[in-house]
Amino acid sequence: MKKIFLLALMLSLTTLAWAQKKSPIGIWTNEEKEARFEIYQCGTKLCGKIIWLKEPNRDGKPKTDQFNPDSKLQSRPIIGLVFLKGFEPDGDNKWDDGTIYDPKSGKEYSSYMKLLSNGKMEVKGYIGISLIGRSQTWTRVQ
Repeated sequence: MKKIFLLALMLSLTTLAWAQKKSPIGIWTNEEKEARFEIYQCGTKLCGKIIWLKEPNRDGKPKTDQFNPDSKLQSRPIIGLVFLKGFEPDGDNKWDDGTIYDPKSGKEYSSYMKLLSNGKMEVKGYIGISLIGRSQTWTRVQ
């Protein structure tokens, strides 16, 4: 009985570890390694927020969302900013129908995330169709 329990426990832990590797939930960094992002479950979808910046301050003060077209949001801090929203699973290793906000320009784009191999993920922002847009490869930190 103990052997069956231990076998079942090991199998479930292995399955859990495999499932976690197939999910974008976790901490990621961009190509330039200038920021870190936490992707997390928000309701039935995935969201992401900025949790670290290589240069968190501008003129001795925390960076804010100064380029946001909504003047009421321009004073909100970049660290803690939810910039990924609404991603849903779309086939193997892909999450689609989300949006990504670029605090460097104040613009928001349609977006998808696709897990690659070796702890990498393609993140693409686009306007209209996904064939036209800009991609980055992020690296998993945790």
